Amino acid sequence: MFRRYTWSELKPVFRSSRGGLVFLLLLGAACGGDDTALSTESQLPADTTAAAPTDTVSAPADTIATPPSDSTVTPDSTVTPDTTALPPVVDSVAPGSAVLPGITFGSFTMPTSYLTNDHNGTMLGGPLSPSNIVSVLTTVRSKGGRIVIKLCKGADSYVKNSDGTFSFTKWKALVSQYRNVNLGPFITDGTILGHFLIDEPHRTAKWGGKAIPQATIEAMAQYSKQIWPSMTTIVRVVPSWLRNAPITYTYLDTGWLQYAAGKGDVSKLVADEVAAAKAKGLGLVVGMNALAGGNGSSGIISSWSSSAYSMSATEIRNIGNVLLNQSYACAFYLWQHDTKYYGRTDIKAAMADLSTKAKLHTKTSCRQ
Repeated sequence: MFRRYTWSELKPVFRSSRGGLVFLLLLGAACGGDDTALSTESQLPADTTAAAPTDTVSAPADTIATPPSDSTVTPDSTVTPDTTALPPVVDSVAPGSAVLPGITFGSFTMPTSYLTNDHNGTMLGGPLSPSNIVSVLTTVRSKGGRIVIKLCKGADSYVKNSDGTFSFTKWKALVSQYRNVNLGPFITDGTILGHFLIDEPHRTAKWGGKAIPQATIEAMAQYSKQIWPSMTTIVRVVPSWLRNAPITYTYLDTGWLQYAAGKGDVSKLVADEVAAAKAKGLGLVVGMNALAGGNGSSGIISSWSSSAYSMSATEIRNIGNVLLNQSYACAFYLWQHDTKYYGRTDIKAAMADLSTKAKLHTKTSCRQ
C-alpha cells in the first residue's frame, strides 16, 4: 500500500536538523518497508519438526505488506486510501524520561515524528538499518516514547527459502548486523520495549505451508539474548499456540494477542490467553486490528481493502477497555497507523480515551 505525503508535511521535515532521516523513515513506512501485517491468531496444531529449513537463495528486497490475516480479505487495488498527512503533534512528554506511567500505547508503522504524549509507542522493522537505528532510537527517546524493533526487516521475504519456508540462517544474518551497534543505553532506559522476533509463526500459509516450530522460536530468542541479554524478546503469536508445544521458554519473554471481529468474546479470549501466558511464564502484549478488523458497524471501509471495515470509535473503546482491564497486559498496540483513519475526530477521541486508560494501567513487565 503506497502512501503519498503533501509538501505541507514534508517542508517542515526538510527544515529540521534531522529532516533527511525523518523523510527516509516516512518514505520507508509509506512504501511498505515494514510489512508486519498483523492479526489475531487462531490456534493451529503445533509443528513438531525442530530443525530449521535449509537456506537457498538470497533474500529479495523488502516489499509491500501482505494483508492482515484477521481481516480475511484480499487487498483491493481499486482502493486508494487518503494518506494526506496530518502535521505531527508537538507534545509535552519529558525527553529521555526513563519512567512512563502505565504501559505503552502504540501503533505499528507509526513514523517517529507522530509520537505524542497520547500515542507514545511505535513498531518499526523495514525502515531500520544498522546505520540509522541509533538516530531513530534517539528521536524516540527525545519524545519520551517507546519502540518495538524488528531487526529482520519488514517483509517476510527477507527470511524465506526459495520454497517459502522460514530460514533461520537468513534471520540470524540480518539480526547479527546489529551486533556491534550500541543498543544498550536504549534497552536500559526503556526506549526499546522489545525485540520483535517474527510475525505469525503459526500461519502455514505464510511460511510455505509449514509453521515455524515453537522450538525454533525459542532458539531465535536465545540468539537474541546471546547478543543483548537484557532486551525483551517478543513473538507475535498468541500464548495458547506457544503452549501447544512441551517447551520451557527460557529465552522467549512475551507473546501477543491482537483482537479483530470474528474472534469471539473478547473477554473470554483475553482471559484464556492471559492464563496461557502465565502457564508458560510469558508476558503478554495486547491490542487490536483497528484498521481492518471491524465488525462493519462503523461503515468505514478499510483503506486496506474494500472488503474489510475499520473499527468504529465505539468498537475501539469497548474492545480496548476489555483488553486494558487485564492487569497482566504489558503493552497495547494497534494495527496499524493510517493517517486518514487516525485523523478522524471520533477515532482520535476514542484512542485518547484508551491512552489515558493505558497510563493508569498497572505498570506490568513484559518479562515474566
